[in-house]
Parts: sequence; structure tokens; C-alpha cells
Amino acid sequence: MTTLLADPARGLLRAAPINPFGHTMGGDRLLRYLEIKVHHLIQDQGWDSIRVLGGYDRTAVISRHEKSGKLFNIERPTAEAHGRDLVVKAFPGADYVQHYALIIATYLAMTGRPADIVTYQPPGQEECRTALKTLDLELDGDLVIVGWGLQCLAPKDGVWTYGHGYAWQRAEVAGRRVVYLGFLHSIWGDVAGRVVTRLAELGVGDVVYVGKVGSLTPGIEPNTWLATGNTSLLGGALVSWDDFFGDFAATQGGVRSGLHVSSPSILLEDRDWLARHATSYAFVDPEIGRMGVAACQAGIRFGYLHVISNNLATQYAADLSNERQGDVLHRRAVLVDRIHAIITGRLTGSAAHTLGGIR
Repeated sequence: MTTLLADPARGLLRAAPINPFGHTMGGDRLLRYLEIKVHHLIQDQGWDSIRVLGGYDRTAVISRHEKSGKLFNIERPTAEAHGRDLVVKAFPGADYVQHYALIIATYLAMTGRPADIVTYQPPGQEECRTALKTLDLELDGDLVIVGWGLQCLAPKDGVWTYGHGYAWQRAEVAGRRVVYLGFLHSIWGDVAGRVVTRLAELGVGDVVYVGKVGSLTPGIEPNTWLATGNTSLLGGALVSWDDFFGDFAATQGGVRSGLHVSSPSILLEDRDWLARHATSYAFVDPEIGRMGVAACQAGIRFGYLHVISNNLATQYAADLSNERQGDVLHRRAVLVDRIHAIITGRLTGSAAHTLGGIR
């Protein structure tokens, strides 16, 4: 087993639990969300200290709460015990390490256990870059579609080729070479930006990200709409990119377009956060702004087409704590078909033809 301990010279940060009653998910729903994320060693026993670090180590103890029934984004952070101290290893990314530390601290506080034992050490820039050097594809101007729902977007008879923490397959769509790329681990936040940077190094032409966003607009029912756009608020500044979709996706039925906010952690999206952003912005997730900036820096096009999976401003039955329910899965399957049709329409150059609506 690989031992990964903190570097004291880099310092540790305390992960303070958030106030569950001020969060947009509400207390009960937030706890359900945390319970499906927290490593079983933390749920099952007590520790003197819990330290979250950047590291991709599948030889450490794998969580019993890892996802099933999916091809991608199934792996959770792993853990390694050192006596009464626990080291938790999340894929190297500053946002992901912070996010998972907040998850643990808030879970402990909500279950009546000491939360001040949780610290985290943000990984260094070189450590984060090195973690994605194992991504190695031969690209020559290809369109890469990365993210969620790929098993439905890619050809059903296609064969997935596996690398270190990822898998891919090739296809041709409307005469364009397309690579579908999925990761077994999370590409949360700044990790996703580095994925785009790495793909540009390998020769990608365009990147499309398919995933899920939260709505900041009241009355937008989850799992009934798609979201797109070309601008995000990142670190207090608006960033825009050369949009792969142009104005095509935004003109299709069942698609909403708007300004996006990049947030490093769902745990930070409380009601005060919502009040500051809801009047100007439509969507939130951790990755889109990071990927857009990386695409700009690399001189390539980027686009996103996401399912609106939850609503921070209006409470609906469906949220991030019950995503595996049958009705949610069915609705999302319909939306993934819609995403496939819009991407295909964009590649065939049918911008003058509006595809039929789904609502």
C-alpha cells in the first residue's frame, strides 16, 4: 500500500463545517447527500484526525459507497489508516480536496461528532498537472466529448479502451472524427480545466462537456431542461470562450441559455451565496468556467450542454441527494437523447433547422 502523508512545509487548512440550516438543500436533504459521499471508514468509526490530501491511490481502502450501474465517475476518494489517524486521498485538484474535506467536516458535525479533527492540504500545481499526464490519446483535430452520460451518447456497439483512470472510444459523426472520453474518478473543478489543457496538448480540435448544473432561477424543474452558454463567473471575474455550439444549442427547444457561476463546492452554496448570485446568473457547477478558461488559453473551442439537475432557488422532489431514483433516471435518459440530437445537428451544420422540442 502506498503511504501518502502531508508535507508540513506546505501547511494544512482546517475544514470548517457549514451551517446545514442555511444551505440551499436544507438539513435533511443535505445529510442524505453527505451520506452517499463520505467514506465508510468515517461513517463506521471514530478517528483522532482526518486529513484530506491529493492523491489517486486505488491500492488504499476503497469506499463501500462507490457508485454502481455506471461506467464513469464511479470512484470515490480512498482512505488509509495510520493508527487512530486517517488519511483520505482525493484525485489531485484544489477544488476537489477542499470540497471533500467540507463534506467530511459537515457530515461529522451533523451526526454529533467532533468536526475540528478534519484538515486538508491543497495539492500543488505540479502535482495536479502530473496526475493527468497519464491521459494519452492520439488526437488530430478531433472533437472530444467528455463528461456524463457517455454510455448513451457513444455508439452502442462501440468498444471502450481503458487507460489509467479513464476510457475512450472513437466514432465518426456527420463526417467529423469524435472521441468520447470518460473518467472513472471525478474531474471536479480545476481538474476539469487541466483535462482541457491536456487534451489541447494532445491535439484536440474542440471539446464539448456534457454534465449537470444547478439552476439559480426559481421555477425551473430539475431534469426537464438543458443548459448552455459561453460565459462564467470565475474567481470574481467574467470569462467567455469561443463556443463550439455558437448560437445553435441555445435556439433549440428545451434548452435554456444564461450566465454561469463556477463554484468550488456545493457545500458553499448556501442561501446567502444564492442571494448574491441569483439576480444575475442562471446556472452553477464547479467545472464549466475552469474548462472555458483552459480552452481560451489553448486557442480551441469549448461548449457545454448540461442537464439542469437541481434547483437552488425552489425546492423540488428531485435534487442531488436522490439522483438514482427511477423517475430521475428516466427523465435524464430523455435529455441525453436530446443532447445527442443537438450535437449531431451542430455537426451536420443544420443551424438553420430547429430540431423538434421535447416539452
